[in-house]
Amino acid sequence: MKKIMFLIAIGCVLIGCNEKVIENEVYKSETLIINQISKHTYLHISYMEIEPFGRFSGNGMIVVNKNEAIVFDTPGDDKTSAELIDFINNTLKFKIIAVIPTHYHLDNLGGLAEFHRRGIPSYAFYETIRLAKENDYPIPQHGFENYLELKVGNETVIAKFFGEGHTIDNIIGYFPLEDIMFGGCLIKEIGSGQGNIAEANIEMWSETVRKIKAKYPNVQKVIPGHGKIGGIELLDYTINLYLS
Repeated sequence: MKKIMFLIAIGCVLIGCNEKVIENEVYKSETLIINQISKHTYLHISYMEIEPFGRFSGNGMIVVNKNEAIVFDTPGDDKTSAELIDFINNTLKFKIIAVIPTHYHLDNLGGLAEFHRRGIPSYAFYETIRLAKENDYPIPQHGFENYLELKVGNETVIAKFFGEGHTIDNIIGYFPLEDIMFGGCLIKEIGSGQGNIAEANIEMWSETVRKIKAKYPNVQKVIPGHGKIGGIELLDYTINLYLS
């Protein structure tokens, strides 16, 4: 038995034991890509151009259940947000009941006005609302203190602040039914550098992600703010990336 367990452990090191992340592309245009990554969860990818970083892609998450949808992070502009909303409403046939930006940067809430124009309520950590106001950015409508639970159909969706990292207001989203996390810009893809650290708390970043890993040790899929989806190894990679 010990020999068998040893061989299994070696196999995990060599090829990995996490479930492979399957992405099924369901929509693609020049400005927006939507991939289904599980029965109830989709990844949306949009593009922005911000100096001095140039054109880059950003991720968001869509959770759907029983004709309802919750969106984490908007595309960076109203036009692409309208494209996203139309696809969810008209093709996927889900009603969006909430949008939740994971921090105040424009690639996370730049398209909020279009969601509001469609009557879709927005929710954000209080610090995100404060920072959006200070920077004259689109302002989320409803604030929460550290933790928010919403229902999508009969299932729970969680938004939670664990601590500072990429910014002082970065939160994560979690869908317990499928153990899928949207890490936003707090979580980095495998192989990435430290990225934009202009407002980062480098001293706290690793500890913040350690808290997330301790809270959700069984997470199956992790969506970073930019780049490729992975598993819990993205949390480990981010922890090690910002160790002082």
